[in-house]
Amino acid sequence: MSGEQHERDGVFEERLRQLLSEDAYEIRPAPAPYPQIRRQGAQERRRRVAAAGAALVVLAALPVGAYALGGDGKRAADTAAARPSATAPVSHKPSASPSPTGPAGPAEPGRQLLDGITLAQAADALAKCIAYDEESDRTLKGPARGPGLGEAAGYRIILAMRSTGDSNAPGDGMYVVAVKEKPRVTRVICNIRDGEAQGLNVSGGGVGADEAGPVSADINGGKLYQQSFLDKGHWKLPFRWGIIGTVQPSVARVTASYGGGTSEAVLDHGWFVATGELNRQVTRAPHLKGYDGAGKLVYDSDRDPTYDKTLP
Repeated sequence: MSGEQHERDGVFEERLRQLLSEDAYEIRPAPAPYPQIRRQGAQERRRRVAAAGAALVVLAALPVGAYALGGDGKRAADTAAARPSATAPVSHKPSASPSPTGPAGPAEPGRQLLDGITLAQAADALAKCIAYDEESDRTLKGPARGPGLGEAAGYRIILAMRSTGDSNAPGDGMYVVAVKEKPRVTRVICNIRDGEAQGLNVSGGGVGADEAGPVSADINGGKLYQQSFLDKGHWKLPFRWGIIGTVQPSVARVTASYGGGTSEAVLDHGWFVATGELNRQVTRAPHLKGYDGAGKLVYDSDRDPTYDKTLP
């Protein structure tokens, strides 16, 4: 190799070392992407927190005791205990004492809810009559109207039976009689025809008042056992009748004789209710008798000057 060639090789080698030395500073690993790592880490933490929160919500939604556990902490059964549907609302009211939603029933439903009328139907009829009274009172008296009859739930139904239409009130229907003691004694006789309230009679007073005898027939209860005087001698038969009134605590038994038959009355919390069915025209009102616990006669409507013994 000539001297000139050797010199060129040395220069080249020196230049190569210089370039390699410079590149040593340029060729290095790229810096770690810390901002991106932080973002990914934050996103992962949020995802885990959200998943944990969802798990807590699911656990909170499960009712206590959803799974039966033994005393040692192990599951005592392979099946979950009965629990409400996830879509069903959970009631916090004790089922043993539900809130009243309607009037109470009579003492003897079989003898006071007649002609196939159920307590639910009688309660619906009473509610319609109370609404009818409120609307009538609002129309007649406006803002000056009284306290009204109150809620149906405050009453006790003591009689429900079919009603027979007559010349004065055409169309058959249903009679419902209900009473309440608070805030004042109130008695309601309601007539329903074609599904609507068509007639209402309301009275008040104390059960066993001083002026009342051992047995006291309702002075406005005649509509329950007679048809219109316009139809005198031409009643529609058979005719379901009823008679109501109050009794004092000393009275243990009441009978009502009407149209040749005698009916044993039901005694219901200070009220008596007697019913029957007529197959012939009558001219005299039901004949009432009351007896004490020893069977002694303590009341006879034939001897009561305040009792109307004949029909108009």
